[in-house]
Amino acid sequence: MLFEKSYIPYDAYWSTPFCRWQGSFAHLHSMEFAAEVCRGAFPARRITPDIFDSLILGMTVPQKNCFYGAPWMAAMVGATGITGPMIGQACATSAKCVSVASEELEMGDQETILVVTCDRTSNGPHLYYPNPLGTGGTGDKEDWVWDNFGYDPWAKNAMIETAEKVAQETGITKEEQDEVTLIRYNQYQDALKDNSAFLHRFMVVPIEAKDPMGRKVLATVTGDEGVFPTTADALARLRPVQPNGTVTFGTQTYPADGNAGIVMTTRDKARELSRDPNVEIQVLSYAEARAKKGFMAMSIVPAARKALSSVGMGIKDVKAIKTHNPFAVNDVYFCREMGIGLEDMNNYGCSLIWGHPQGPTGARLIIELIEELVIKGGGYGLFDGCAAGDTASAIVLKVDVK
Repeated sequence: MLFEKSYIPYDAYWSTPFCRWQGSFAHLHSMEFAAEVCRGAFPARRITPDIFDSLILGMTVPQKNCFYGAPWMAAMVGATGITGPMIGQACATSAKCVSVASEELEMGDQETILVVTCDRTSNGPHLYYPNPLGTGGTGDKEDWVWDNFGYDPWAKNAMIETAEKVAQETGITKEEQDEVTLIRYNQYQDALKDNSAFLHRFMVVPIEAKDPMGRKVLATVTGDEGVFPTTADALARLRPVQPNGTVTFGTQTYPADGNAGIVMTTRDKARELSRDPNVEIQVLSYAEARAKKGFMAMSIVPAARKALSSVGMGIKDVKAIKTHNPFAVNDVYFCREMGIGLEDMNNYGCSLIWGHPQGPTGARLIIELIEELVIKGGGYGLFDGCAAGDTASAIVLKVDVK
């Protein structure tokens, strides 16, 4: 899918730190928390809620009263006169939100759209589905987060099994996964240099996590929480999670909590809202793909190729690449198939290292992609990531720095 009229004002985006599940954000209602962060992010970016024509909400884990979705979120951020859709597409949620916003801009129906993505994987809901025809009238139940990590109703496998299938079929070893994980951890250390200068380009910190009454501060979060110190020796000592497998706890991501927001608009409005009018950010294309059943990591390659080819480009034409990589297997496979080095992507960090709140994961990666391209003086960028159901989504964007 090609876009010509979709722009992101420079600095009109933000992300919280991501906290490992059961951490400092574990008790916060994800929608109310995201709205609070948006309200706090607006003033520094010279944004007022009345500029928005629509709001797109991306989330994958239900929260109390989320039935009211985007209209409730719009009201909470102060844009009481607008509405929009709520999108939940597993790990591809953020990319799909950007795509839907781009489509609305392309049609000319809206001028300025706020994309809000949020999730709390901690303390996910326990659901009961009535079934009067069940044995003794007993219904069905599931723990929304944990049970769906562990079972795909179509492929009949857990998420980790999709990584193992790809590793087995393509000959990806534990040692290769250890290697890429260590590279990704070291890349994240670059984001922490100079008092986390890279993260402070977009991250809303500090954040005070308060009690449910909003009175007592339970924790002050100043950066990502739960990133595990990684060394080659420690990775080598870890055993695979599954018998005869290759994936360890060190070479896969972990569930997390957090949120992120992106303002999307027309070219003229982007220039007006941009912190630096010399920086122009354009969304060029979006693509989806699906791998064969039970091989989720493979879907990222056709998604990337489709997004790139639609704008007449190849992987060598992009200056920066960011991927959602729930497993190190993803990056090993992607680099092999696309003919690039392991160090040629995911500078400054990725979800393998700083965690995966699902809905906002892709939004943060897209934001980091933009900032990396600005640092590099502009160029084309690729975001790519797999999602539940053996699918993937990819976005190509362009940053011009005059």
